[in-house]
Amino acid sequence: MDIRNIAIIAHVDHGKTTLVDQLLKQSGSFRDNQHVAERAMDSNDLERERGITILAKCTSVVWKDTRINIIDTPGHADFGGEVERILSMVDGAVVLVDSAEGALPQTKFVVGKALARGLKPIVVVNKIDRGDARPDEVHNEIFDLFAALGANDEQLDFPMLYASGRQGWADLEIDGPRKDLSPLFDLILRHVPPPKVNKDAPFAMVATILENDNFLGRVLTGRVEQGTAKMNMPVHVLRPDGSVVETGRLTKLLSFRGLDRVPVEEVEAGDSVAVAGLSEATIPETIAALEVREPLPSTPVDPPTLSMTFRLNDGPLGGREGKKVTSRQIRDRLFKETEGNIAIRVSESPESEAFEVAGRGELQLGVLIEQMRREGFELTIGRPRVLFRTNEETGEREEPFEEVLIDVDEPYSGVVVEKMALRKGIMQDMQPSGGGKVRLTFQIPSRGLIGYHGEFLTDTRGSGIMNRLFSGYQPYVGPIAGRRNGSLISSEDGATTQYSLFSLQDRGTLFVDAGEKVYVGMIIGEHSRENDLEVNPIREKKLTNIRAAGKDEALLLIPPRKMNLEQAIAYIEDDELVEVTPSAVRIRKRYLDPHERKKRERSGTVD
Repeated sequence: MDIRNIAIIAHVDHGKTTLVDQLLKQSGSFRDNQHVAERAMDSNDLERERGITILAKCTSVVWKDTRINIIDTPGHADFGGEVERILSMVDGAVVLVDSAEGALPQTKFVVGKALARGLKPIVVVNKIDRGDARPDEVHNEIFDLFAALGANDEQLDFPMLYASGRQGWADLEIDGPRKDLSPLFDLILRHVPPPKVNKDAPFAMVATILENDNFLGRVLTGRVEQGTAKMNMPVHVLRPDGSVVETGRLTKLLSFRGLDRVPVEEVEAGDSVAVAGLSEATIPETIAALEVREPLPSTPVDPPTLSMTFRLNDGPLGGREGKKVTSRQIRDRLFKETEGNIAIRVSESPESEAFEVAGRGELQLGVLIEQMRREGFELTIGRPRVLFRTNEETGEREEPFEEVLIDVDEPYSGVVVEKMALRKGIMQDMQPSGGGKVRLTFQIPSRGLIGYHGEFLTDTRGSGIMNRLFSGYQPYVGPIAGRRNGSLISSEDGATTQYSLFSLQDRGTLFVDAGEKVYVGMIIGEHSRENDLEVNPIREKKLTNIRAAGKDEALLLIPPRKMNLEQAIAYIEDDELVEVTPSAVRIRKRYLDPHERKKRERSGTVD
């Protein structure tokens, strides 16, 4: 059977996973009466809750006697490592672009990686049925983007379709019949070349996806680059430097058929396969027949730009809500994560019982923390820090910069420009984007964006959209002002009372409700002034047997500001930590004892 391998790449929320749903349905991968969940490829609980794709996944459909292996990729910049390594498995790419939003930063990132690998993309302008669609302008934007990324003449002569992934149709013309996705299927068969592989050479493949199965153990997915994989064949695993990791047998070969993985006896070169039976192999190592001595080339992944400290939970409530609370358990879990997620790096921290975890952004590390929390871990997280580097030629200190694209209503554009300038952002472009909105483009240090997103949503009344993308390292721009307001810090252990919180809510914004457990050093709110303030949130009303002359007022509390995990991580300063347990997210001071905090403040040290 002929084979085509394609990846569907796009900015977040441009409709990749929804389009894959329709491709699976229209190719006959599902029975007529089979119930299939919406966004079937987003099988992870976190993916379903957040409505985004986090992990790249493979599927396969058959169209006109040709097997099309499709890889659904994440759209968020923080998960770009998934896209980078997955492109080595494909010979073509479908670039999906929203007909109203156009080419956004992540589109630029994934298209640049695809063009660099020599792929000739197919462009699909999706959501063409939107009321604010502007397909002609988007077409020009994409052409300009390809040209700016150094596309060759063949790549610039890209075929284009107009589609609605949700309604399940694609056409060569805007006013086409709007019937089904057959024009896209046919275009993939015509435009994407079959894999260029050597079927007669000994078997070899590069592992690009790693997962753990309760029954099969480690399952590694990749494309067979040469030869044929057969059940129970002896293989060895080679590191990129050529050294042998382990020798074993392929006890299970799984081929992709729709959403299922089906056991098969053999898989030929050019097809995607998941293999089991190896206990140490990981990404991006080469699994090959014993006669193969040289590893296959693997795609290098861009380095991390952000780091957080993962610590033991040493607070007064530590160990009460989670099952996995020791530093050894945290260490094992973090190093296990690095095996399957090559965009994350873990190292021992100079701090005792702590680890430095580096990744692409706050969202990527936030997803890792959320996964660990659901697995029963308790830990405390430090403030995100960018990773600086020294330019070897000039000796200058450099820091990561990001390109930020903001769509905002015109009345709020002034406050956004002002706040970005305070954070050392430089405006590159400003133009109307229709519907009373303005599109602003900035270059800004990654440090300047830490903690800004919540403030941005407040400033724009929730109507602003911010897209960001790592653009490279530039010279250090100096100190950037952080949070202006101080904290309300609990001075007592116990449960909060409505009586006490009622009197404290004039002092600032509270983070806790009545009846919640608090402890000395825990942050229970944001002070309305710049300094920290220690308060007693557990004070009760003293009762006597004398009837009061006046009538008691009803104690009405303003609803507290409840922060989720990402908001809490973005909120904290250097001397604060986020305590994460399976049932709670709390914010606390690094040093709980007020005397210790004052002593550190006088000496000018935080760590």
